[in-house]
Amino acid sequence: MTTLPPLRGLAETLGATLPPLLAQAQHLAATIILGEHGRRQSGMGDAFWQFRPAMAGDSLRRIDWRRSARGDVPYVRETEWQAAQSVVLWVDGARSMGFSGAKARPPKSDRARLIAMALAILLLRGGERVGLSGGDVPPRSGRAQIDRIAEGLLDEAADYGAPRPEGLVPHGRAVFLSDFLGDLAPLEIALGRAADSGVTGALVQVLDPAEEEFPFDGRTIFESMGGSLRHETLRAGELRQRYLDRLAERKEQVQALARVAGWQYDCHHTGQGAQAALLWLYRAMERRR
Repeated sequence: MTTLPPLRGLAETLGATLPPLLAQAQHLAATIILGEHGRRQSGMGDAFWQFRPAMAGDSLRRIDWRRSARGDVPYVRETEWQAAQSVVLWVDGARSMGFSGAKARPPKSDRARLIAMALAILLLRGGERVGLSGGDVPPRSGRAQIDRIAEGLLDEAADYGAPRPEGLVPHGRAVFLSDFLGDLAPLEIALGRAADSGVTGALVQVLDPAEEEFPFDGRTIFESMGGSLRHETLRAGELRQRYLDRLAERKEQVQALARVAGWQYDCHHTGQGAQAALLWLYRAMERRR
């Protein structure tokens, strides 16, 4: 029997997961009411947005004389900005994201991919351009982009993932989904480059409930998903408070990095439904810095 090359085997394994992932993402996206996403600001367009009092510098051609005739103040008619924005997604596919603390819960990587795919579907339906970080799947519009994004969500070989700032579009938007349990230096660098380019966005920290609760006691062997780290203890319960303190510190560090970059932060647990995280992200893409 011929053994498949590792890359081909990985590709076939991933390919088998794409139809269920897309089906779940389509279903999840359908639960969110579609509206005019991310365009509630004045600018070039045909759709009426609002009237506002005229200011110094406004051209006389912008005055809406019919509205102004109702009172003593001249009003300008503003239209809604119709230009599509570019949104770049990064989904951590490293080994650490493969963890699940219970058979009934999906691995963190599965949940992150589901949320990212459903968000991409919503944004693409709204006319936005969506792509993946790294530059391999540049932001584009259209239904065919959904398949490109799904195929681009490959696993990484490292124990912990690092965001790739390549491919971020100046003055665009971005979303990073990860457990953010590895070295934070790459995240800080990526957010710094994003801020320099005027890119705003959101960080979603995806954690398993077991990582939040530390439900271990007695003799326990802790091992990283890639097997590079291993620690055995006879009194795991004594480590609980120190671990919880470290985790709280890590979450605060991630929030601080987001705050400095002008990004938003949310923590999602795989024990919860994905809809709340998707709705939060969808609304986050509409909010302006």
